[in-house]
Amino acid sequence: MTDLILVRHGESVWHAEDRYAGSSDIGLTAKGYHDADMLGHWARGANLDAIWCSNQIRAQATAAPSASVTGLSPVIDARLRELDFGQAEGHTRAELARQFADAFQAFQDNPVDHPLPGGEDPYQAVERTVACFHDIAQAYPDGKVLVVFHSTLLRLTMCKLLNIPLRHYRTIFPFIRNGALTELHLQGDQASLLMYNSPIEAHVALTRSDPNTARAVL
Repeated sequence: MTDLILVRHGESVWHAEDRYAGSSDIGLTAKGYHDADMLGHWARGANLDAIWCSNQIRAQATAAPSASVTGLSPVIDARLRELDFGQAEGHTRAELARQFADAFQAFQDNPVDHPLPGGEDPYQAVERTVACFHDIAQAYPDGKVLVVFHSTLLRLTMCKLLNIPLRHYRTIFPFIRNGALTELHLQGDQASLLMYNSPIEAHVALTRSDPNTARAVL
């Protein structure tokens, strides 16, 4: 059984401005680098076997401190990149409601069956990520792997692996904190969710107060 620790990258510039940043390669804010440093503090005592991350800058920057403290070289995999939101890239929700009123409303009602104009098909996107997860599990059948990638893709992939209809990803998993830990056990086609969206700060505080207890938690 492979233990996957799924993490959304640190806060990016566009996320701070509430802009869609799917395929766009946007860097981290100062808070985002702090998120990455906190993840690195956690990773120091996490006994990781590997680190995988999206090929996008914000994910690589988030994984960098963890790689530095563990000595693990991140595996950069484009299958972990965020969905392409098409013409929504760089826009706020308010701007989209004005420019693409009908399409944005359809997206709000069902984001999976009605992607934003020019956006990537979520069904296809999740297939690439599930394939990546299975490759990780095959490479580390009894390992613990940190996977740093993106909010929408993370939630869609959990739905797929847990047999939840994809269209419910925003209601079942309403949001993912930057840098938060989600733990998923994967064995063959069976997946188990052990922890969801747990703030990294709590784990770092636990590690600093009692490293042995922290290792038992994760």
